[in-house]
Parts: sequence; C-alpha cells; structure tokens
Amino acid sequence: MGRKTPNHGNVVQFDSVGLRYDHGPEILQDINFALPAGSFHFLTGPSGAGKSSLLRLIYLAQKPSRGRVTLFGRDTLLARRYELPALRRRVGVVFQEFKLLDHLSTLDNVALPLRVAGAGEAEVQKFVPDLLDWVGLSEHIHAKPPTLSGGQKQRVAIARAVIARPDLLLADEPTGNVDDDIAMRLMYLFEELNKLGTTVLVATHNQSLISRLQHPRLHLENGALLGPEP
Repeated sequence: MGRKTPNHGNVVQFDSVGLRYDHGPEILQDINFALPAGSFHFLTGPSGAGKSSLLRLIYLAQKPSRGRVTLFGRDTLLARRYELPALRRRVGVVFQEFKLLDHLSTLDNVALPLRVAGAGEAEVQKFVPDLLDWVGLSEHIHAKPPTLSGGQKQRVAIARAVIARPDLLLADEPTGNVDDDIAMRLMYLFEELNKLGTTVLVATHNQSLISRLQHPRLHLENGALLGPEP
C-alpha cells in the first residue's frame, strides 16, 4: 500500500449540472467545479442545500437532469453500463446511514472492499486490525453492527471506506455521531490518506473542524455552489 502514482488532472468535474427529482424544482442549479487529483475540500451548506445530492451525483448513485459529470476523466453520461462498476470501485463513500451488513462482524464489514478487489486473507489480517485499532474499535473487531452504538457504527463505516485506499473519498457528515476527540482522529486519518494521493471531499456542518484544518471549502446555498473558498 505505497504512495499512489501522481495524477495531475481533475478527479471530478461538473459542467453546468442541474438536478431535479421527478417533476419538482431543481435541487442543484448550474453547478460548476472541479476537484484536482490529490486535493482536500470541505463541502458546506445548510440542511437541505443539496450536499448529499451532490455527493450522490459524484459516486454515480444519481444521474444529473442536465449538464455533464466527469469522473476520472470519463464523461459518466457517455460511459457504458459495464464501465460504471470499475469507476465506482475507485470511490470510497462514508454514508450518513452507514449501510453496514448486520450479519457480518466489524472486521468482515471493513474487509469487504479488499475482498471485492481480490485481496487475500493475509492482506486482510495485516491491514484491517491495525485500522480498527486506529479508529478505536480493536475491542469490537468480532462484534456485529446491531450490538454497536451509532458512533461505533460510524467508525466502522469510515474504516470500510478507507481500507482499500480509494482514489476518491467522499464523506457525508462523517463525524456527526462521535465526540470531538474522535472527530479529529478521523479527520487526521483522512489527511494521512490524502497525503498518500487520495482526493478527499468531506461534507460537514462542523465549523470547528473546518476552522482547525483550513482546507478550501465548497459552499452550497439554495442549490447554487459558491467557492471554492480558502
């Protein structure tokens, strides 16, 4: 798991993107921005501004109503169906709703991306316990999600998102269920991943994290994007 090969292009690019659900009003309007490879941005805005919808567009869970979304240099509207899974595998996502598998242990939930990528059991046992120790879950390695608290589930979800060192990490309110000390520890984990080449976009309301870490900020307001702001 060494340093990634540098890529100096844009990992994500939005060109005049609009999004509406069914026949309702546009949730996102004329969104234009790019995430350069290796960058770290915060995504901010009030509840209902469209942050989660923007993230869904990036990880291909939603198609835009208009405009163009480019991911890893590929126009996603022109990509063939069989190309999409390979693009998605390059993206790690921390969901607000966790999406853990209740019948799997903490270790097995976190190991899923490695196993999907074809990693052997030796690699799983080498990396997963260390990461769970880092996020403070070493005592819960064999526990299943129904026995964990909301904050513990959040940390399992974060560990699963970063274990395979994705090219792009998207995190939707990743520190909403943990205390300030754990929040900073998780953000330092994201920063270490970023130093190794992963592009990071974190949607958050946590102004303390934003002010302490001082990464540029994309701000959504009434469906329009302002920024990036330093």
